[in-house]
Amino acid sequence: MPIGPLGLFTVLLGAALPLIDFFIVNVALPAIDRDLAAGTAVLELIVAGYGVTYAVLLVLGGRLGDTAGRRRLFLTGMAAFGLTSLACGLAPTAWTLVAARVAQGAAAALMLPQVLATIQATTQGARRARAMSLYGATAGLSMVAGQVLGGVLVAADVAGLGWRSVFLVNVPVAVAGLLLAVRGVPETRSDRPAGVDVPGTLLLALSLVSLLLPLTEGRATGWPLWTWLLLGAFPFAAAGFFVVERRADRLGRSPLVPPSLLRLPSLRRGLVMLVPFSLGFSGFMFVVAVVLQQGLRMGPVAAGLALAPMAVAFFAASLAGPRLTGRFGSRVVTAGGVLQAVGIGALLLTLRYGWPDLGLAELAPGVAVAGLGQGLQLPVLMRLMLSDVPADRAGVGSGVVTTTQQSALALGVATLGSLFLAVAASEDLRDAAVITVLVQLGLIALTTALSLRLPRTLH
Repeated sequence: MPIGPLGLFTVLLGAALPLIDFFIVNVALPAIDRDLAAGTAVLELIVAGYGVTYAVLLVLGGRLGDTAGRRRLFLTGMAAFGLTSLACGLAPTAWTLVAARVAQGAAAALMLPQVLATIQATTQGARRARAMSLYGATAGLSMVAGQVLGGVLVAADVAGLGWRSVFLVNVPVAVAGLLLAVRGVPETRSDRPAGVDVPGTLLLALSLVSLLLPLTEGRATGWPLWTWLLLGAFPFAAAGFFVVERRADRLGRSPLVPPSLLRLPSLRRGLVMLVPFSLGFSGFMFVVAVVLQQGLRMGPVAAGLALAPMAVAFFAASLAGPRLTGRFGSRVVTAGGVLQAVGIGALLLTLRYGWPDLGLAELAPGVAVAGLGQGLQLPVLMRLMLSDVPADRAGVGSGVVTTTQQSALALGVATLGSLFLAVAASEDLRDAAVITVLVQLGLIALTTALSLRLPRTLH
């Protein structure tokens, strides 16, 4: 059954919520620290607990949707996301908030893979291209809008809720999403449902946890022994995962991530590019949140509004993307990379020579051009990666894409965020920001070069 406009709007709403919540917390962290006396290590767990759990369970969420029904899992995930958001908003202590965020990440992992899988299973041809472009636009806008919305909500202090409103706002949205999904989202599942790959699931979880958790928490906790032990376990867990999945694929079983799926050039090359793109994006957003509030002394609203030009430019570019790709193919992604580099370069010069007398007007040109470039990259890349994935493997395909994206987002906060904070501890915030943005420029150069290997035409 094809998906209608109401159903497409609803699943895109489900795609927006988890990504908004990954970024909405950045602006709220100072207020959470003041209210709950959290401390740096626990604050980073509030971010990492959500991000790591979300990344670990995404592929499993996609597999469960293939088997049990994507609409059913979408409804379950949406309901759980609303409840866990309520728990976050009512959390009495910092550690309660950490636990609620972990549960919220698990709920998001049930919901998000069903979005791409449903689009893949219920659309074809031009309708699929438009829907995938809208998904990419939604993903990018959500990541920017999360920080803007977070600043507005914290500053508005609705009913004296302060930072709690960044979580509680999800509750009515989740209720509306449930009502809309019941009416508009069709049920789909794989024609060849597969069982849960327990060894693969456990090894993937160990791989992601052993990489992301120590990198996120290491700096804040002083790099204790457990962080090094986990990092040491990562290459063995990752190698074990690959061996187990390849063997299951050869024997005709149902691995969690079939290596044969990665033989699709569009998916494989797109994933390779998605990693540095997402890593640089999330690291940049985290650093900007700190620089605007602590370095330039902006309030939460101003810090959020400083990114509004990026959101507007991203949206405009994503609307133009389908028409441009019809004419120029994947070279639109390359052009987007060049534009993003120009925007981030302009922002780098602004920070270097305009500090500390910077306001919204001075930051807007660089931020807007960067958003324009990002809007030409992410929506097209999302469409490209899943273009050749068979409909009966849509769940696992979307799980692989979203896991890669989410893992890279978490890794970006952990690595670029740690670099920024380490330099800031010995230098000033301006130098830390300049060095971190230089690293992001390197990542943009890498994504632009990798985009030249993407299949030229899209379908």
